Amino acid sequence: MAKDKPLASLSLDLDNKWSYMKTHGDEGWESYPSYLDIVIPRVLKFLKERDLTITFFVVGQDAALEKNKEVLASLSAAGHEIGNHSFKHEPWLHLYSEAEIEEELAHTEEHLERVTGHRPVGFRGPGFSLSESVLRVLSRRGYRYDASTFPTYMGPLARAYYFMSRNDWTTEEWDQRKKLFGSLNDGFRPLKPYQWELKGYRNMLEIPVTTMPLFKVPIHVSYLLYLGRFSKLLALQYWRTAVNLCRLTGTTLSLLLHPLDFMGCDDTQDLAFFPAMNLRHEPKVKLVGQVIDTMTQHFEVGSMLKHAESFEQLPLIPKRQPNFGHASVTG
Repeated sequence: MAKDKPLASLSLDLDNKWSYMKTHGDEGWESYPSYLDIVIPRVLKFLKERDLTITFFVVGQDAALEKNKEVLASLSAAGHEIGNHSFKHEPWLHLYSEAEIEEELAHTEEHLERVTGHRPVGFRGPGFSLSESVLRVLSRRGYRYDASTFPTYMGPLARAYYFMSRNDWTTEEWDQRKKLFGSLNDGFRPLKPYQWELKGYRNMLEIPVTTMPLFKVPIHVSYLLYLGRFSKLLALQYWRTAVNLCRLTGTTLSLLLHPLDFMGCDDTQDLAFFPAMNLRHEPKVKLVGQVIDTMTQHFEVGSMLKHAESFEQLPLIPKRQPNFGHASVTG
């Protein structure tokens, strides 16, 4: 790759079928239905064709199940970084006590290391859930970066779309999910990496999921696929605009993928509430390929850890005080 290309990172949140169902409040998730045996080989083939090494944020519960062991082990065998995506994949992680967070991360680490041979050093909260308690636990457990912030004003709109068919939840169930995808205030968070200043703890590097510079609208691949339902040309032009703005503003690009970016209605009928799941997987994967190929034309694309290492070498990294607008429980 050309040396003058800026560094960018690519990650995939390995949310499983049951975790989508659980967040959406669908029955049957407790049996842990899975599509990992379909999506992981498909994604690994896609990445190998492009000679890319990325980060997979893996849910601990999936690593704990023997049926997933072989396919999850294939990720680290192919040289990809394994990150921690929590154990139970509950987007209300920010409501956990610090002791519960400690157990959640430790339990996940145990199973990820057993299955993949690697202890994770990066974390992304389910549904971008984050709190000061989570940051303290990450710092205490030696993590090198967090990647849970999603700087956009559109979180409430995405949440409304995701749950527009739900009207049967209890107040507790709504309260658990009311921070999913973030709030309007998240749009004011920085796009460029920075350090969380944690009193009494080592600072924690934050690598935000990139949104479009200046406008703070999403650019992750699931959103591009949603736009592609109306116009593929529009989706690709939208993406090229985002890439150009990242380069013009010096914004370090960190792009997010999801398993359903590589799956379609021919693979499963149970996740129709998710954007673009009315399409077959072939045209979706083709569009993902065009997006990633454009990215590699302009950036040197690697894992989140590689991204973090580049920032650890800088003499001065911006710092920010934690302010999440919700209680941070220590008991």
